[in-house]
Amino acid sequence: MTAFLEGCRAAVGAAHVLTAAADMAGHLTDHRRRHTGAALAVIQPGSSAEVAAIVRLCRQYRVPLVPQGGNTGLVLGSVPDTSGAAIVLSLTRLHRIRSIDVVNDTLVAEAGCILKNVQDAASAANRLFPLSLASEGSCTIGGNLSSNAGGTAVLRYGNARELCLGLEVVTAEGEIWDGLRGLRKDNTGYDLRDLYIGAEGTLGIITAAVLKLYPRPRAQLTALAALRSPAAALELLASVRERCGDALTGFELMSDVCLQLVRKHFPALRAPFGKAHPQYVLLELSDQESEAHARQLLEGVIGAALESGLVDDAVLAASLGQSAGLWQLREHISAAQAAEGKNIKHDIAVPISRIGAFIDTTDRLLAQAFPACRLVCFGHLGDGNLHYNVSAPAGMSDEDFLARQAEVNRVVHDSVHRFGGSISAEHGLGALKRQEILRYKSPVEIGLQRAIKQALDPLNLMNPGKLI
Repeated sequence: MTAFLEGCRAAVGAAHVLTAAADMAGHLTDHRRRHTGAALAVIQPGSSAEVAAIVRLCRQYRVPLVPQGGNTGLVLGSVPDTSGAAIVLSLTRLHRIRSIDVVNDTLVAEAGCILKNVQDAASAANRLFPLSLASEGSCTIGGNLSSNAGGTAVLRYGNARELCLGLEVVTAEGEIWDGLRGLRKDNTGYDLRDLYIGAEGTLGIITAAVLKLYPRPRAQLTALAALRSPAAALELLASVRERCGDALTGFELMSDVCLQLVRKHFPALRAPFGKAHPQYVLLELSDQESEAHARQLLEGVIGAALESGLVDDAVLAASLGQSAGLWQLREHISAAQAAEGKNIKHDIAVPISRIGAFIDTTDRLLAQAFPACRLVCFGHLGDGNLHYNVSAPAGMSDEDFLARQAEVNRVVHDSVHRFGGSISAEHGLGALKRQEILRYKSPVEIGLQRAIKQALDPLNLMNPGKLI
């Protein structure tokens, strides 16, 4: 591989071809530190042309490549296997905001742009880029699009696919497809943009994107409501949507187990209520009129829910600081779980109307199969996406619990399937769920996906072993 690496050095500069173990280490281990792979090198191109040059070299020498952004994925999609045959293609040097068009409400960002930097660039132009994730300070736009990321605002604005109008992509042949068209209507054939979004780098490499912007809301207000059940949360969702319409931008469900873990491991975060409740909903309104109008809407809908007995208690944030504090309760759940010990995570989606029945049924099935296991259920109720996680019973070692991961997954995923859902809502399949998905998709659907992969990447060099 000496000639290949020399070619890479000539294409991107010797300083951006990392081969020393210490230099590569941070690129080889996944975000949750479950897997460490090996690589021939980590290559850091600085432009789309350099990405294309590296892909052509990979094609010439038959070297697999693993595209990587912020390496914040949760399904082993952005790290190599242990063979050491592949390179990691790090896109973090592609970090320019190329342009902002406030009349067209679009922003062109390169794939290595940190999500938070894109949000800030939009804000500086008095616009909103609404994609919002817990990892927004380190995840990148390319990764967001490759995994079709969701986040907390999908209810109002949609997921990453719906926030993208056009792409620039380096194909598996090393050609650059310039699809950076900021058009909301373009009916001229197959939608290649949607093909590459969510493909996890298995068909080509996204190098830049045209992203949708929105007017910045004049007010954002947050409330936390305490309820008796997920079914009550669904009733509240219907009520808020009927009264507030598109002003409802966030609707997050959290069980009491979630808040207990947060309070245990982050005691500085204040308990919102004087006593525990079975379920909580964190909801946010964004208003284009005024803060007074937003507060009137929020107070009205929460007041009606309290009066009817649908909600047992509620807290309305009176300031930005209080709002941030309520959101921190939600955003610290994953970190609290990690501090508590190993857990078995599920990123699932079911039709919104069936979420209550899914939780009740699956809770019961798990309690029967794994007595005393702890169910840490939270997520984006407004769009049907739950992080339905299972923690070990008190006193059981992580190793003993994780040894039963396949059994736990079978109970959860089979239940998801029965309720008409998906075993991956926003994290993707990566290497972690690549085999699992074969149990739930039809041979016709799998065959179509494999045909697309064969047509666009016949040498199977683009992120092999992932997704399909």
